[in-house]
Amino acid sequence: MKTISLPQSLLVFLFLCTCTADPLGEFCNNDSNIRSSSQISANIEKLLVELVSKAAITGYIATSYGKDQDTVYGMAQCRGDLSSKDCSNCIQDAAKQIRQRCSNQFDARIWYDYCFLRYNNRSFTGKVDTSFGIYYFNVENVTDPTTFNKELGDLMDKIRSQAVLPKNQGLGRGRTVLSPFVTLYALVQCTRDLSQLDCAQCLAIAVGNFPNFCNSRKGCRVLYTSCYVRYELYPFSPLDLNKTIGVTSKAVVVYP
Repeated sequence: MKTISLPQSLLVFLFLCTCTADPLGEFCNNDSNIRSSSQISANIEKLLVELVSKAAITGYIATSYGKDQDTVYGMAQCRGDLSSKDCSNCIQDAAKQIRQRCSNQFDARIWYDYCFLRYNNRSFTGKVDTSFGIYYFNVENVTDPTTFNKELGDLMDKIRSQAVLPKNQGLGRGRTVLSPFVTLYALVQCTRDLSQLDCAQCLAIAVGNFPNFCNSRKGCRVLYTSCYVRYELYPFSPLDLNKTIGVTSKAVVVYP
């Protein structure tokens, strides 16, 4: 998805397919332009090498590279239900694509369904960031919105409570059987640098936007810099079932 410079209030609607292997979105801060020959650009390359080589070990890394005004800070994190191999592949793709898409910026972020990567010349760890959001939603509505929204709310409350526990490292996931033939699956995740309180805050903001963008939809994803939320009426986590289903979706990109 190509980043476009737009006014704050403008929403961009794009038709996409969830089966794509491309990034779900990226943010290239045009106020952070650099020359390709600059030292900070070279440091970003070194930083990305470290992120790629170490992220898959634990599924998360936050580090820095360089000195003084040329220091760059980076973070890479995979979804907590991912294997090390899949995590490594995702981070490699993210590192390659972010430099292609944000080649002239030192403040850049890129989202995949399975991983997230960012870098900046200022330290950002431990800070909640919901200034930029991407929303994907199924184009179809559920047949019983009242019951569905109640069940969804209950499930989200449950897995958000899981995510803030230190032992779960920001991940919460679960499912609810709605009928003999329909099961609701959901997953939430915060970046691991956040405190319990900050993780809860980020997830509350993400879920709080369901009525605005995903009301009564059969599926939805909310992607912020600090957290990720998703629900579907089919299993999308490798821990539930390794099943790929193509579903037509819309994406809404909100620019700060």
